[in-house]
Amino acid sequence: MRKTKAKKRPLLPDPKFNDQLVTRFVNNLMLDGKKSIAFKIFYDALDVVEAKKGETEKTSLEIWKDALTNVMPHVEVRSRRVGGANYQIPMPIRADRKISMAMKWLIKYAKLRNDKSMASKLSAEILAASKEEGAAFKKKSDTHKMAEANKAFSHFKF
Repeated sequence: MRKTKAKKRPLLPDPKFNDQLVTRFVNNLMLDGKKSIAFKIFYDALDVVEAKKGETEKTSLEIWKDALTNVMPHVEVRSRRVGGANYQIPMPIRADRKISMAMKWLIKYAKLRNDKSMASKLSAEILAASKEEGAAFKKKSDTHKMAEANKAFSHFKF
């Protein structure tokens, strides 16, 4: 849009936990507008997390939020063309972009896992991310390493 910024539409909280973050995650998980199926996958995944969590006193929702926090990147590299050369410049990430990147990475790497159902794949990725393991957490650490390696070009910020 040329003149005005688009308004952020408020999300309705999910029916089970009454949490807007859950709705946002389910919206990312949803395929072809099938929201009820996405909610079923998410709730089934949290049930599996509840069964596998061990003797921790956290609820499955808290484990999911911990996993999301562990996967959340704080810096990223962006390409910038300076004098005929492209540089990877480390930049801090906005809060809403951090959350959306973490959600997308969790879902992406859950889909790539080898398991029967999407709920079991997602639950395995959530449990791994909450323990600071798994592919989504590795993606975050790789992003941070890339930013650290290109710290010398941070004076090219735009």
